[in-house]
Amino acid sequence: PRRARGFAAAAAPAGVNLVEVGPRDGLQNEKGHVDVDTKVELVRRLVRGGVQTIEVGAFVSPTAVPQMADTAEVVKRLLQPGDGEEDIYAMSPQGVRLVALTPNEKGLEAALAAGVDEVAVFTAVSESFTKANTNCTVAESLERIQKVTRGAFAANIPVRGYVSCVMGCPYEGLDVDYDRVARITSDLLDMGCYEVSLGDTIGTGNFSAFYKMAEALEQGGVDFDVLAAHFHDTYGQALPNILVALESGFRTVDTSVGGLGGCPYAKGASGNAATEDLLWALKGSEFEPAIDLDAVAETGAWICDKLGRSNASKCSTALAAKRPASA
Repeated sequence: PRRARGFAAAAAPAGVNLVEVGPRDGLQNEKGHVDVDTKVELVRRLVRGGVQTIEVGAFVSPTAVPQMADTAEVVKRLLQPGDGEEDIYAMSPQGVRLVALTPNEKGLEAALAAGVDEVAVFTAVSESFTKANTNCTVAESLERIQKVTRGAFAANIPVRGYVSCVMGCPYEGLDVDYDRVARITSDLLDMGCYEVSLGDTIGTGNFSAFYKMAEALEQGGVDFDVLAAHFHDTYGQALPNILVALESGFRTVDTSVGGLGGCPYAKGASGNAATEDLLWALKGSEFEPAIDLDAVAETGAWICDKLGRSNASKCSTALAAKRPASA
């Protein structure tokens, strides 16, 4: 079976491992500038709610993704708290892991200089999407990733992998080569990624698509417990697909507080599954993580208000309606 070498996935205190991608995937597509203070406060609120693994930004071209241009400053502020600010690592007895997206060696150098705990690399099943996203072929992206993983391991930094467009592509449609999903996933695991997050980038996946992908992964010898579900909710399918993934053996889920997000290279794609909605869905189950739903829901309401946008989390909206008017 295909397993990563060198690092184990960050285990949550109980239940599913949750990776909060709101500060990166959630904010990267916002048209209005989101200031550093807001980004830092968002991460700190999530940590207070018990979220352990948080994707705080991306060391990518500021021209391509201007919203992520201040990632180094965000990390600095988090690692060097100001007067009256609590150390984020002291805020969580279970520990905190700050993750940043790094597309190449230059991005890795910036991430290492900033002091993140972990980096993430990414590629896609689709040649067209990869060309639009990183201006290279899938094969070339894998070569870049190999260089990043070697550099990260030399610095004793774990690497997480992403594969985009696993159930549909904004350029190539819904006819996905699931065997290719399995091969690319295996490639990332063989390079040492401790976990690979499978992205339904445009949110078109459904039960049928997921099972076809799962069958290809199984036949390709990929262990499901080193896979993560990263499902966008464009067609309202993210949460049901996540639940099927968990029942199938996935143990990590990427979510975004308030359902924030989208993709600069996938027009019309909405955000990831809302963190609050997943926490509600898992209440009382063996998958329930030790995260404070009320705190996360309040954070979702807060950030959506700051951004001047509607809250995509149905759970957060329902909980807010129950709070006293003065709350």
